[in-house]
Amino acid sequence: MLIGAHTIIYSKNAEADRAFLQDVLGLPNVDAGGGWLIFALPASEVAIHPADGDAKHELYLMCGDISDFIEVMKRRGIECGPVMHERWGLLTQLQLPGGGQLGVYEPRHPRPKPVPGHKEHGSAAKRGTSRPRPKKRVRNPRKASATK
Repeated sequence: MLIGAHTIIYSKNAEADRAFLQDVLGLPNVDAGGGWLIFALPASEVAIHPADGDAKHELYLMCGDISDFIEVMKRRGIECGPVMHERWGLLTQLQLPGGGQLGVYEPRHPRPKPVPGHKEHGSAAKRGTSRPRPKKRVRNPRKASATK
């Protein structure tokens, strides 16, 4: 039934943040048209936390080893915040070029098994997976010779 999740990061500088996801984090992507990139993410999870007042949503990326992640970011010129030891994992933050913060953590909590791969069906599965090809103008050779 479900085939994935689409996460949105709002940014004051979307172009810079897209470049960061592409060039620094190396996330694969497709151009949905006009330079609007959609990035692939590794397997993900969702949790529901209680909230007082207005509900909010947060995005955290997960890594296998927080020290390795921080070292790779350092080599790429990206500074990460201090590692915070939470009961659920080791957390750092990095600053996106657009001004937002992105949490990255090494999970220490139990992880669910990923949902088995789904076979996508129909045209909805194909939308956005590749750039639309421009229509080629094909001259009809019979029509061309008839006008000569």
